[in-house]
Amino acid sequence: MANITAAEVNKLRKMTGAGMMDCKKALVETEGDFDKAIDLLRKKGQKVASKRADKEANEGIVLAKTTADEKFAAVLMLNCETDFVAKNEEFVTFANNIMEVALAHKPADVNALKALKLNDRTVEEGITEMVGKTGEKMDLGGYEVVEAEKVFAYNHMGNKLATILGLNKANGIDEAGHQLAMQVAAMAPVAVDKDDVPQEIVDKEIEIGKEQAREEGKPEAMLEKIAMGKLNKFFKENTLLNQDFVRDSKKTVGQYLKEVDADLKVTGFKRLMLGA
Repeated sequence: MANITAAEVNKLRKMTGAGMMDCKKALVETEGDFDKAIDLLRKKGQKVASKRADKEANEGIVLAKTTADEKFAAVLMLNCETDFVAKNEEFVTFANNIMEVALAHKPADVNALKALKLNDRTVEEGITEMVGKTGEKMDLGGYEVVEAEKVFAYNHMGNKLATILGLNKANGIDEAGHQLAMQVAAMAPVAVDKDDVPQEIVDKEIEIGKEQAREEGKPEAMLEKIAMGKLNKFFKENTLLNQDFVRDSKKTVGQYLKEVDADLKVTGFKRLMLGA
């Protein structure tokens, strides 16, 4: 049996919002595996916080920006240990300089970005130098890109959350692009539409739905149907086009999009947030 500490139980409680005893039982049963413990709590019908922090909260800055032609957008996260350093002018300037390198060279992933030159050194070497100056651990904790006919970037106040989003048209859609980038920030969808949700997530939600129904004492013959109903609710809450539109909850995002332009489509989006 795993030796579960009070600190681990408290961490899971903060991540999920579940009770202390339920958290302890889940950790014991899963031998300290937090992801499995979270799934177990959900299967047993616990209301787990939807925006759980899978990692310890990190400080730092999150930035999103587009190229001048608005065809390419990047969002990056530069982490540090304290809010004091995160608000330091040199740290903020350094993060913005990394963003300019990203927009100029359009690297595909975080490792490619770290290898690019920033002044007379690589981005990774620049991070190491900043570590020496501040005495704090730092890392480029996230980097994502979107390319489309027109892209949008949204930076939430405080620079702890940012999103990028692409649309398939460039004219007359500025307000829609801005609204959808804010929707992604506020509602944290996992995919554009139902068909875009990875199969492993679909399978997990069906499994959890069945187990929840079983815990509620529902007949075995009904479990599949009940699980599919729960899956449809998951799609409604977690896919962008099927979510309620934040600015007008009487319509979905998909309906709003069609009102703007029947042929307007979201080609993709990315979202980065500190501590998530």
